[in-house]
Amino acid sequence: MPRSLSPIGTESQTRDSPVSTPPNANSGWALWLVLALVALNVAVYAPVRNYGFIGFDDPQYVSQNPQVLRGLTWEGVRWAFTTDYFANWHPLTWLSHMLDVQVYGTYAGGHHITNVLLHITNTLLLFGLLNRVTGALGRSAFVAGLFAVHPLHVESVAWVSERKDVLSTFFGMLTLWSYIGYVRRPRLGRYLVLLLFFAMGLMAKPMLVTLPFLLLLLDVWPLGRITLPADPSGSLRWQSLRDQRSAVVRLVWEKLPLIGLAVASSMVTFVVQQRGGTVGGFGAMPLDFRMANALVSYIAYIAKMLWPAHLSVLYPYPETLPGWWVFGSMFVLIGVSVAVVRAAQRRPYLAVGWLWYLGTLVPVIGLVQVGNQAMADRYTYVPLIGLFLMAAWGIPDLLAPWPYRRIVLPTAAGIVICACAVAARSQVRHWESDTSLWARTLEVTTGNYVAHNNLGTALAGQGKIGEAMAHYAEALRFKPDYADAHNNLGTALAGQGKVGEAMAHYAEALRLNPANANAHYNMGVALDQQGRIGEATAHYAEALRLKPDYADAHNNLAAVFQQQGRVAEAIVHYLEAVRLKPDYAEAHSNLGAALARQGRIGEAMTHFAEALRINPANERLRSALAELKSRANRVGQDPP
Repeated sequence: MPRSLSPIGTESQTRDSPVSTPPNANSGWALWLVLALVALNVAVYAPVRNYGFIGFDDPQYVSQNPQVLRGLTWEGVRWAFTTDYFANWHPLTWLSHMLDVQVYGTYAGGHHITNVLLHITNTLLLFGLLNRVTGALGRSAFVAGLFAVHPLHVESVAWVSERKDVLSTFFGMLTLWSYIGYVRRPRLGRYLVLLLFFAMGLMAKPMLVTLPFLLLLLDVWPLGRITLPADPSGSLRWQSLRDQRSAVVRLVWEKLPLIGLAVASSMVTFVVQQRGGTVGGFGAMPLDFRMANALVSYIAYIAKMLWPAHLSVLYPYPETLPGWWVFGSMFVLIGVSVAVVRAAQRRPYLAVGWLWYLGTLVPVIGLVQVGNQAMADRYTYVPLIGLFLMAAWGIPDLLAPWPYRRIVLPTAAGIVICACAVAARSQVRHWESDTSLWARTLEVTTGNYVAHNNLGTALAGQGKIGEAMAHYAEALRFKPDYADAHNNLGTALAGQGKVGEAMAHYAEALRLNPANANAHYNMGVALDQQGRIGEATAHYAEALRLKPDYADAHNNLAAVFQQQGRVAEAIVHYLEAVRLKPDYAEAHSNLGAALARQGRIGEAMTHFAEALRINPANERLRSALAELKSRANRVGQDPP
């Protein structure tokens, strides 16, 4: 039976005043610290309530996702649990976005507010958890404060698409709280709650697969379920650990159901991402390069934690990695690992914090290539807690003999947290729009063809076609085989009437990526304009095969069918277009015209009226609706 939970009695804690302070005396301070943590978060993230969606992932997750835009429905629930859309299986994340649509509609500020509220909750759960298991109020508040406002965490909070980060961490924190409750009083019911929260965390984001490993670390410190005896020199006695083999086996056995869930989640995630084409596999980039990048990234994240400058939403893979970077990183990682293990008996928090950091980054460190980023700030949302623990407990212990530490340390901690808050607030403003986000990305990275392409798309949306084309061209200079940039440059050229040049870029995009639904659609539009209806139809159909919820392709294919006199088939596709995109005025108008051709005047007027509601300035629609009403009166039908 596990031992009862109590704050671990290390030498450092007996010197730490909050541990020896009676709980009633601490409760008032705890309340003030809670209020301070909330205020910090609000001060940093308040601007996001006025931000919109960005064009990077947000359209797929929310703003152009027809399933999500319907709000919370039974059909949506079924879809969330069965889809592998966008190469992810995270049903609770989908459901949270649907719930936001149900509450806020398409008001992006509301979706941002939900992210902030989850982040605030995670901050308070972390603070309460650490204070509960260690009794160190000040140190717990310092860790929670860094977690709340560290600039590396801005990406996870200010980006609507990263709901999966804050939501999975919420369930992860509840899992840790449930584990502490189970350790205090081991009961089947408590363990089932623990399993439930862990499963929910995995269904929000599978990066949580390392959580059973974290529970084993907590068993060492601060729960003290495994003792770490030392020899007279202070080094860890491995023989004594071997003597506790039965206790270690029992603790691992206790976590087997959690490990089973983690393995199942990992397998599902790998299959889904491979099917979606986001897993590069072992052939996409050499394994030795990925291993080298992983070693360098571990150190790079630490450097960015210490000095959070030049942060970017996307860090491209470097063309080369100097050997001294790789070997230097490896020696640092090995050296720190050996040092913290040797110090584990006297200062177990160092080993726990370090292994927390190393372990929780494993799923996203890049050994399995997912996407085209070398590293990402969002990946540090949970791992940095380990390094924060090392600092919060290690620095006071290091300065224990210093008589002024009780004044200097709280002051220094406050300064560090305030500095992080200022830097984070500055980082938040870059997320205001696509143009500000990608312009900043180009400022702090080099050779970033994705940023050039995405900034071009943002500029094109503002009507700045010339500037957009310059960025598309720059993206292709860095990566000539970039299919998306070819497709986007083709779209810009088509907008200038240069259809032949546009088609050449569409063709190249399709040669590079035959599964590019957007390029198929655009090629269909270009062929349609040239009167090559048969070829256009083939490309529209292929776009729909690749992307069945492509409302524009449904509308255009229906228009072709209607032009060919296949009105019944056209109506089927128009109906699907307006189902997928209820505010699609053009499809409603086209559907109205098709229904009118079949003599279904009442239904036709309904769709013309809907198109006019969406686009009230369209006089052509107003005239068409008036004509239909007149026609209905002539044949004795009642207008709807």
